[in-house]
Amino acid sequence: MKKIALHWKIIIGLFLGIVWAILSGFFGWSEFTTNWLAPWGRIFIDLLKLIAIPLVLFSIIGGIIGLGDPKQLGKMGLRTLLLYLSTTVIAVSLGLLIVNIAKPGKWMDDTVRMENRIAYELWAQQEGQVIHDDINVLDDPANKALISEIAERRGYDEDESVQSRLALAENQKDSGPLTFIEDMVPDNVFGAMSDNTNMLKIIFFALFFGVALLFVPEQKAKPVINVVNGLTEVFLKMVELIMKGAPFFVFALLAGIVTEMAGDNPAKVFELFKGLTWYSLAVLAGLLLMAFVVYPSIMKLFVKRLSFAGFLKGISPAQMLAFSTSSSAATLPVTLECVEDNLKVDPKVSSFVLPIGATVNMDGTSLYQAVAVMFLAQMHMIELSFAQQLTIVLTATLASIGSAAIPSAGLVMLMIVLSSVGLNPAWIGIILPVDRILDMVRTVVNVTGDASVASVIGEVSGDDSVDIEDVADN
Repeated sequence: MKKIALHWKIIIGLFLGIVWAILSGFFGWSEFTTNWLAPWGRIFIDLLKLIAIPLVLFSIIGGIIGLGDPKQLGKMGLRTLLLYLSTTVIAVSLGLLIVNIAKPGKWMDDTVRMENRIAYELWAQQEGQVIHDDINVLDDPANKALISEIAERRGYDEDESVQSRLALAENQKDSGPLTFIEDMVPDNVFGAMSDNTNMLKIIFFALFFGVALLFVPEQKAKPVINVVNGLTEVFLKMVELIMKGAPFFVFALLAGIVTEMAGDNPAKVFELFKGLTWYSLAVLAGLLLMAFVVYPSIMKLFVKRLSFAGFLKGISPAQMLAFSTSSSAATLPVTLECVEDNLKVDPKVSSFVLPIGATVNMDGTSLYQAVAVMFLAQMHMIELSFAQQLTIVLTATLASIGSAAIPSAGLVMLMIVLSSVGLNPAWIGIILPVDRILDMVRTVVNVTGDASVASVIGEVSGDDSVDIEDVADN
């Protein structure tokens, strides 16, 4: 008997979790769900948070040292990295532009959003997080009964002091113009690694460590590199082991989150999915713009010998495999074959550019993270400032370097981006019902971006010696 693939098991778990939450609302099982199922979902989130920091740390260091001797990288290496980072910044910025215009999180009912906001402030109060906007629903007497109900339903302490949180916010307002940059540099890397909200500091240390290691003599650096690569494999294996239990964990997570949001009112479940529909459309719009507007524009600017129609036809096998596997790494051999055989890019270029792209170029993932963070903020009535959105751009761009080229790795990185702007990383459970299909599409964008950059680097480096002006017609 043929085994069911893991992603189908996860989808089944998602579906059953939502069905359970609806039935829980109809039959009054909310207390049972909250006490006996929801904790397993929180354990799943804790396991992902457990490995997020070391996975990012060692993946980024591994990605940097994988570039090789900096003296041998030359112009092609510099161009490759700059182009990959540029397209990632464009992707994140495009995602923020779309989500700020469409505001998918605001399409939900205002009553539901108010409840979400109360739950967020209770969570922030419990975790000691700073709330950066001026809304403070906990101090409104009109919300007292609702606050008590939500605090009881979600297990928060409504009697904790709000004044300490407001004091933290005041201290934040008194910070100087360079505090943002200052906060990126850790004074104690072990202290930074003790808190998931310090991810920018971890990324800074990883980049600094990786670059410094490139300048260490090979004989002395080799043992360190072996340790880094070995630890990376261990943490990726931990992800794999956690994902074996993902179908059950996802069932419990969805059942718990939807029950917490809806209580005994199943109508709120459908309100949630109304918001998720608009969120999905916003993500898909951004991904399609990257695939059919941004990349064609880059190709037209640098690769005049190849039409974009010919380019799409040439890499279509890689795109189909990326869509079905949701893995840039698994697609890499086919991407190399398509770029070299169909697009006629010199193997010396493709073998250098594409493996780096599978590690550091996650345009689709970065765009989705930007939209997801803003959507989750909007549905909780949180207005993220320009500085916080700039943090999203920076964190999503740098975190993409450490995003493993495996299915759903973007979810782990999304938790990092959420934490960087003081939002609850457990909110990833809210977007899980629609994540699988979006993961498939954003992997296609990631692979398309890799092939585009490889074609551009091959063109500007003068390494494409083969005339392929008929590719578009073949």
